[in-house]
Amino acid sequence: MDLSVMFFGADSGADSGSASASTSASGSGSGAAPSQTVPSHAQTYDDILTLARAADRLGFHAVWTPERHFQQVGQVFPSPPVLSAALAVATERIKIRAGSVVLPLHHPLKVAEEWAVVDNLSHGRAGLSVATGWHSTDFTLAPGHYEDRRRRTLEAVPELRRLWAGEAVTYPDGTGRPVAVVPQPRPVQRELPLWITTSGNPETWETAGRLRAGVLGATVGQTRDELADRIDRYRTACAAAPDQAGTDAHGRVTLMAHTYVGADDAEVHRLAAAPLKAYLASYLRQTAANRAAKAREGGELTGEQTALLAEFAYRRYLNWGSLLGSPGTCAKMLADLRDLGCDEVACFIDFGIGRDEVLAGLHRLAELREAAL
Repeated sequence: MDLSVMFFGADSGADSGSASASTSASGSGSGAAPSQTVPSHAQTYDDILTLARAADRLGFHAVWTPERHFQQVGQVFPSPPVLSAALAVATERIKIRAGSVVLPLHHPLKVAEEWAVVDNLSHGRAGLSVATGWHSTDFTLAPGHYEDRRRRTLEAVPELRRLWAGEAVTYPDGTGRPVAVVPQPRPVQRELPLWITTSGNPETWETAGRLRAGVLGATVGQTRDELADRIDRYRTACAAAPDQAGTDAHGRVTLMAHTYVGADDAEVHRLAAAPLKAYLASYLRQTAANRAAKAREGGELTGEQTALLAEFAYRRYLNWGSLLGSPGTCAKMLADLRDLGCDEVACFIDFGIGRDEVLAGLHRLAELREAAL
């Protein structure tokens, strides 16, 4: 079973309490330029690059970055291909992946072109998972694509594969005239490593299998039995699908899990409890607000309701599904995920723990991986 690192919620700025950095630029001639304050998000990007380089040196399988827009959590992730281009040149061996590209927000031709650049910069290490999107505010970028976002995503997958393979695909140009185009540059990899992201809908797992795509799921919010059923559905659909570009008949299951391997369980709970509950509370608020907006009526959670739900989610998550604990605790969870049928764990590492602690946790996680080989 492969272990990867995933960035998903990293933020800095006033909301997260990170300090901003300041610098002053001086000219080569007569005097210094005025002091300039560097936005605190610049430090977050430095942290991401530092952690990705460490993961590369430690032999982790891949680094995943998301696409997020206009939200309190994940402010630094509006463009996976831009950040992935930086990661591609900052690393040497680790695979560079999007988890995920919100496909209905983009033209498939543009996705193919941008990720071909990443594939070239990384010398063939690019891959991506595609998602339908869920937050209505994200679709400010493509307001006409929200209601049928699932259909658009699934129909675009074969199209994206053809574009990656260098096939000409016909689109209307600026005058409405149909034009056959081939995206440039050509990627290094002949086939695009592709996953479909799911929040837990069994139908999405089966669809990913029929398309012979990998599936990117999560342990949070699902029981072990529920995941076992969905993995079985996925494997069955993969095996029954006709041979096509993509994964083999077994498929590939990647599960996301919040991760911090500490010296002992008590240290982990002390460091992880507050930031993880804050992260979960933010997710709950966003989900409730999105549902309320869709229903066009009030439905936002109160502060007390959010805190209670976040506490419940945190306690449940500690019992099963997270890699939060001592090396021994996390080794047992990794063994259970392997037995469940997981091929790769994408480890959330940026949910609020400090960079030095995350680096120490990565070293402990690498040691667990080596011991399991």
